[in-house]
Amino acid sequence: MITIASIVEGDGEVSALPVLLRRLAAEWGPVASINSLQPIRVRRDRFLNKDEEFRRQLLLAAAKSGDDGWILIVLDADNDCPASLGQQIYERAQQYIPHRRLSVVLANREFEAWFIAAAHSLQGFRGFSLASDEHMQAEIPRNAKGWMREHMQGGTYSEILDQPAFAARFDLQQAFKNSRSFRKLCKEWQKHISEQNQR
Repeated sequence: MITIASIVEGDGEVSALPVLLRRLAAEWGPVASINSLQPIRVRRDRFLNKDEEFRRQLLLAAAKSGDDGWILIVLDADNDCPASLGQQIYERAQQYIPHRRLSVVLANREFEAWFIAAAHSLQGFRGFSLASDEHMQAEIPRNAKGWMREHMQGGTYSEILDQPAFAARFDLQQAFKNSRSFRKLCKEWQKHISEQNQR
């Protein structure tokens, strides 16, 4: 059993990320049972810019995950480079939890970019509509939530309601192919599941 303590920044991700992690466990193995705890929600700017808040949330995640657990930080990159900012966060976090398994994944630019990367698999679901000839580059839109909203019937997109539903539906292979930041999440998943299975 692998206990995963996640840190996220949005209300939608609090529900959506555990759904996604359970799908990875079921579809991409190696087969392992996971205990995906309810993610810890933080305010991105406060979490990243206030050392005491950063430390407090990391120690909370470490306490929840236990000695053999995995701490997974998933944030939106926004306008930052996911690779460089992710590495900076990782190195900072290691100062407070040096002996814990830790991953930092920044969705480029927002969590919804992973849905855009597999948009064709969402056609007709919850009022989502995409032109058959529409070509997307998942990590280009600066406002991925707005892009999703524009493609929803009635122009409504709810992070709290739609994010978990889309997380349960979108094609993982399509997202893997079309999104570098999603591939990063999958790489971290494989690494930590494999490590656990070797113990």
